[in-house]
Amino acid sequence: MRMVFGLVLLAGIALAGGAVYMAKNYIGQYQAALAAERAERDKIVPTIPVYVSDRVLKYGEALKTEDVRTVDWPVTAIPEGAFTADNPLFAEGQQDPRFVLRAMEKDEAILKVKVTEPGEEAGLTSRLARGMRAFALRVDVASGVSGFLRPGDRVDVYWTGRVDKSLDASVGEVTKLIEPAVQLIAIDQSATSDLSGASVAQTVTVSVAPEQVAKLAQAQSTGRLSLSLVGAGDDTVAGAIEIDQRSLLGIEKRAAAVQAPKEKTCSIRTRRGAEVVSIPIPCTN
Repeated sequence: MRMVFGLVLLAGIALAGGAVYMAKNYIGQYQAALAAERAERDKIVPTIPVYVSDRVLKYGEALKTEDVRTVDWPVTAIPEGAFTADNPLFAEGQQDPRFVLRAMEKDEAILKVKVTEPGEEAGLTSRLARGMRAFALRVDVASGVSGFLRPGDRVDVYWTGRVDKSLDASVGEVTKLIEPAVQLIAIDQSATSDLSGASVAQTVTVSVAPEQVAKLAQAQSTGRLSLSLVGAGDDTVAGAIEIDQRSLLGIEKRAAAVQAPKEKTCSIRTRRGAEVVSIPIPCTN
């Protein structure tokens, strides 16, 4: 009887120990899962809805509600000028549409600089900054960089012509950089950068200040203009550049020969009979 009681006691102790061990493992796993969930929760960044394009949008298109949607955007990474609940893209009661100023890909954030104000047309006037003017330059396949120019590019403008002799006695044509890094806003009658392949333009429109308009107008009427494309990431400032035929060919300008002054002579005329004779005398003055 005592043996049976001892076996039952041992079995109870074993079962109790197993239960404690299993409970300890369960509690450990629960605590580990809880810690992992807390760690993941700490990684979550607060977000707010931001308007993005729901399809590819091209320059000049009217923006409609079905063309956009909202996505959750991290608060710490919202682009400047994005449309949110505090700055809605379509205000309540707004009837006038917005137009696309810059081509946008699908799921691209819609920014204030990429669309017009309600009711404003997507013309060249919307691309001009305060104090700037649009001015058209005549180009051809050579002066227009073989047709690879696009709205938004920057170009250096060079003038080639002959300087008036009243301004400069040098002979030959001169090429000079007159306007560096001028921004293009239109090619022919197109202000969109969505152009496929090279297109040989007849005119390009640039955004310049009023005094630059006068300079370019004078240059265009007195010589030939050539454009040089500036790289997209190039922030260097071009200095004064001027080349004439002498510097191009390496010809040094010759100094004018200095002639020795002629000796001054004085004389008097006298008559000897029927003959008039000239007699040299020292000059008194």
